[in-house]
Amino acid sequence: MTETAGGADVLTAQAMIMLADRPVVALSPAISEALFECERTNRTFQLVTSATSRLTLPLRASKAQWLVHDDGYYEGLTGRPMHWNGTAFVPLPDARDYAPTYTTPPTAPIGSQLVLTFQARHAPTAVLGLHTEKLMRLLTGEPPKGWGLTEPLQHPWDPEELTAHTATTSSSRIIAIGASSRPAISTSDFSPLVPPASGTAEMTTLTIGYTDDEDPPIPQLPSFIDLLSADHPLTALLAQLIPGRHDLTTEPRWMGSSAPIGLASAGAYTGPPGFSRKRLGPPDAPLTWFHLGNGYSPEYWQRHQDLLTHLRRTP
Repeated sequence: MTETAGGADVLTAQAMIMLADRPVVALSPAISEALFECERTNRTFQLVTSATSRLTLPLRASKAQWLVHDDGYYEGLTGRPMHWNGTAFVPLPDARDYAPTYTTPPTAPIGSQLVLTFQARHAPTAVLGLHTEKLMRLLTGEPPKGWGLTEPLQHPWDPEELTAHTATTSSSRIIAIGASSRPAISTSDFSPLVPPASGTAEMTTLTIGYTDDEDPPIPQLPSFIDLLSADHPLTALLAQLIPGRHDLTTEPRWMGSSAPIGLASAGAYTGPPGFSRKRLGPPDAPLTWFHLGNGYSPEYWQRHQDLLTHLRRTP
């Protein structure tokens, strides 16, 4: 591991390796540039940290592969043991279990993270970011504080400025953070609609943090989505709960399985049988909310799959 270029500690034909020995590693401009370079050159970006490091949510959501050095190497998000083969970190062939550190208890109490992933379609003249602003207000009491492409964020929250930025790029991932004491981070991907349609497609994931002694507002979600869709129509929204740190950073260890809460889909559906449904949104842009689970039962992901199968078959 000797060849280097740019901000990389190691560069091979297959991978770019960057070492980061910090308590919290964020999606910095240097890491963002490295990710772009890896995508352009068809390399894997591999970030190596110690077992005491944590990743911010935007970095975790990126295409970076997280490697943890702790008496060997393992993948920080999966616990899969890894080793260096001369050109990249790859799975250890004879490994039969998770890396020991991955299965040790977390360093802080496990809270919960409410995750809302939604899709929307925008007219060419639409102002972008308003869905995120409304949802963040509903869930935290405050609008976003700022937006940017890397961390720390570069701009105070301004949907008009955000819209102007996306108009100059073919596709763009935007990070936004909340302004209240309630941790909130969103990542939004904006891209042009496929011709002959015109406008912008949006895919956003908003994550809100709760401590271990707090109850996320699961019963209120349908009413929040109804209020959102009244002003800003949605194509779809999935709500789930993930065990994790209240501050929304990720430790390189097992925290528990995510579990679904519900799915909203554009349209007025009468089926399938066995699913609780609720009509949301205005009459000219209705949504149907399907209740899936309580957010604490991972086995209900099968209900989610069954529902998706039904919706794909529905005209």
